[in-house]
Amino acid sequence: MSSEVIILPANELTPQQTVAELDKYVVGQHKAKRAVAIALRNRYRRRQLQQSIREDIRPKNLLLIGPTGVGKTEIARRIAGIAGIPFVKVEATKFTEVGYVGRDVDSMVRDLVEVSMNLLRARKMTELEPKAKEKADERLLDILLPESKKFHPLSGFENISEKHSNLSIGIEETDSIASQRHKLTQELKSGKLDEKEVEIDVNEQQTPVVEVFSSQGGFEEMGINIQSIQSMIGNLMPSRSRRRRVSVAQARETFFAEEMHQLMEHEDLQKEALVLAQESGVIFIDEIDKVASSFVSKSGPDVSREGVQRDLLPLVEGTSVMTKYGMVKTDHILFFAAGAFNVSKPSDLIPELQGRFPVRVEFDKLGVEDFKRILTEPKNSLVRQYQAMLAIDNLEVEFSEAAIERIARYACEANDMHENIGARRLHTIMEQLMDEASFSAPQLISGRYEISGETVDKIIGPLMHNRDLARFIL
Repeated sequence: MSSEVIILPANELTPQQTVAELDKYVVGQHKAKRAVAIALRNRYRRRQLQQSIREDIRPKNLLLIGPTGVGKTEIARRIAGIAGIPFVKVEATKFTEVGYVGRDVDSMVRDLVEVSMNLLRARKMTELEPKAKEKADERLLDILLPESKKFHPLSGFENISEKHSNLSIGIEETDSIASQRHKLTQELKSGKLDEKEVEIDVNEQQTPVVEVFSSQGGFEEMGINIQSIQSMIGNLMPSRSRRRRVSVAQARETFFAEEMHQLMEHEDLQKEALVLAQESGVIFIDEIDKVASSFVSKSGPDVSREGVQRDLLPLVEGTSVMTKYGMVKTDHILFFAAGAFNVSKPSDLIPELQGRFPVRVEFDKLGVEDFKRILTEPKNSLVRQYQAMLAIDNLEVEFSEAAIERIARYACEANDMHENIGARRLHTIMEQLMDEASFSAPQLISGRYEISGETVDKIIGPLMHNRDLARFIL
């Protein structure tokens, strides 16, 4: 085995690094984190291969099985943020079989391309921001200080007296143009001129209103966007320029937006968005168990559920979907499907769809120790969130170890007594616990506020003992 050090490209994490990043936000579930990290890294490995073999390697889609509130959605959502890839979460129950009223499954691919477009646009804007700001400042300086003395440098109006301009910005006429421009540049960047007023020409596009007499579902299925049609018709109409008097700060924003629009190469951006969605996109299909046909019943609504599965099958297998930016192939889009499967089983899905999710991960049930870690360990844990919010009202909230222990134990007991909603039970208990502090701060209480084990017992204990009351409150 070679000992040569391999330098990894930027933004491409190893599976170990991906799991380490997920550990900052999600407690436990190491098997699921491991499977997701491997699937993500395999996409990078595939992109480094030769064309002849690369096209034959399909993504290994994941089926995440576990009760609600154990971290299925959170892991998928965090992985998209960590890797910087387009990510879309959809509910399987929102889709209907072709021929029924509702959203068609192809819309999730169109949503993914839209997210990809927004992601690339944001990156491009960050890249072009310095250049666009520079061009906007140059345009503004041309208004503030014309090369001739014919115009007043701030208002843009004609100055009748060329000998005595009475400049309000403290620049003497004897200074050279370059020196004056340099001084103005410094004052513009420091914000000293933000309240001054200038006159600028603003282009107003005449865009007619397009009325649609039915839902946009039909247009969406054909990859036609109503806003795009309006924009196209608007481009055929002549633009009208109107002179407006605005502050320097507002003029700077207007010029910046115009320069950014001109610098942005929209056609290239659309092509890149399509490639990014095809090669790196992730679609998370939640509640997949709700469209699984139970082995008990094979009639009634189950027919429509199987129809949704049949419609999903071509997307997962690989097909082409028309979007407003062009054709998208779904062959290499990574699909995560998740469900509790407390009524149905994964085997209740149609066999063809089962085979397209070869990696199955079962999430662990959360216990008292898991709840204690969830309250304290994640980067933005629930305890830290309440502390940060109440610190705005000068209330320093502190939780004792006994309080954390009691909260975790009560959450576990409530899940055992009623429906198991996982870590979401912590939110209901914390809201009851922090209700008094949230209402009283800052008028009635301020300073140090300690939550002890006795405090938790006093507030949550009576609710737990009364099962009928706990059923509705906790």
